[in-house]
Amino acid sequence: MPVQPPDPSAITEAAEHYGLTLSDEDVKSFQPFVQGLLGSWDVVEELYAQTAPKAPERAWTRPADADNPYNAWYVTTDITETGEGPLAGRTIAVKDNTMVAGVPMMNGSKTLEGFTPTRDATIISRLLAAGATIAGKAVCEDLCFSGGSHTSRTGPVRNPWDETRSTGGSSSGSAALVASGVVDMATGGDQGGSIRMPAAYSGIVGHKPTHGLVPYTGAFPIEQTIDHVGPMTRTVSDAALMLSVIAGRDGLDPRQPTDLQVDDYVGALSRSAQGLRVGVVTEGFGHPNSEPGVDDTVRAATEKLREAGLTVEDVSIPWHLHGAKIWDVIATEGAAAQMVEANGYGMNWQGLYDPELIEFYGNQWRQNPNEFSQTVQFVLLTGGYAMGRYRGKHYAMARNLAFDLRKAYDDALARYDVLVMPTVPITATVIPAADAPREEVIPRALEMLANTATFDVTGHPATSVPAGLSDGLPVGMMIVGKHFDDATPLRVAHTFEQAVGGFPAPQATTAGSQS
Repeated sequence: MPVQPPDPSAITEAAEHYGLTLSDEDVKSFQPFVQGLLGSWDVVEELYAQTAPKAPERAWTRPADADNPYNAWYVTTDITETGEGPLAGRTIAVKDNTMVAGVPMMNGSKTLEGFTPTRDATIISRLLAAGATIAGKAVCEDLCFSGGSHTSRTGPVRNPWDETRSTGGSSSGSAALVASGVVDMATGGDQGGSIRMPAAYSGIVGHKPTHGLVPYTGAFPIEQTIDHVGPMTRTVSDAALMLSVIAGRDGLDPRQPTDLQVDDYVGALSRSAQGLRVGVVTEGFGHPNSEPGVDDTVRAATEKLREAGLTVEDVSIPWHLHGAKIWDVIATEGAAAQMVEANGYGMNWQGLYDPELIEFYGNQWRQNPNEFSQTVQFVLLTGGYAMGRYRGKHYAMARNLAFDLRKAYDDALARYDVLVMPTVPITATVIPAADAPREEVIPRALEMLANTATFDVTGHPATSVPAGLSDGLPVGMMIVGKHFDDATPLRVAHTFEQAVGGFPAPQATTAGSQS
């Protein structure tokens, strides 16, 4: 519809936003210039309408509680485009921050509830073309800003190993559905560890690809320098298979290098990992909240790698202890500026936008900002204060420090093929009660980021695999590789999986209970 012409009060409001002092006569003088220029907005809208996609008719169901194991589904579907391809017959849950055209997308938040995308994300198009069946949208945390599984507006996602405990986040539903055997695979998103943390809590494999290897096109952005999507699976071979389908340039995501080359990730698993050098990062252990059982389990897992013929040595990377602090600034100011104030996308982006999502979400959150979760409100208060007072200086500093942080890991990776540490320093914690105070809710959402978040800043590929159990709960081991050498951490992960005879599953699974 045509842009509404601004009346004098609207021009005055715009002037006040920028601190301009205009007299009534100034406003009257500017009004015809402003109104005339806005005619171009009408032309752009008319041109866009000629090529804008229309959502396909796709059936979906919001499952009843009895048909929703672990509260992990947002909606269920049964979408298949072909019976042939490397994923034929495989069921996939899609994290609900990723667009499936014609199927509701809530992103765990009241601020997006009611939105239905008109486009498939690139990874969805690729999964469907490979023969996969999209079984539904998996619950994720509110705007994906939580490492726990208690912030989604549809309620907490429960861990199949112990339903009183967190599944981890923000890809919480994806982890629960894969761990319990309800689906074969799932997609996840990762800005601070949101593929790897729930993988560790839930005893599955999660691979955060190198930044830019997999197109983020069609997933809800948080901050473009740390946005990743990737596979969550029961086995390393399935992670490699799924990565081989979704990786590669799509021409719509400037995060991706123009000369990007995709490896044979499945074939790489057949190559022996004997002789590869593993650096066990000492700073990845012994955090203030580290559980001794977690550190011990990962240390024991590295001994399995040694027994399998890999060279295993300790390596010190002091910069690792700075990584989470650098991430704090980038993720907090970046998310406040891009995810909220700029309605997810912002300006100056040379990739594909989603105008419908921008308008829907931008209008909806402004109608009631109090609908943001406690963690997002925390981000807005901190990021808003810092940007208002210091004008983004610290964000710029943090992004510059990211070069030093990346170099610290690259220097170590010049001596070692992979780096290893616990994925998270703790096992799954108890889900806060519905009426828990923010003094519990916020720490439970962010307490597990110390090792994972730094690699979202640097963009290195990182695979979390189950290292074993501590007090009956899964422990994750994170294997980090060189940029765009995702095959090597997957090879090391596969070697470990073979050495231990596969990964355990929760005793009380719900396989076959998918609605």
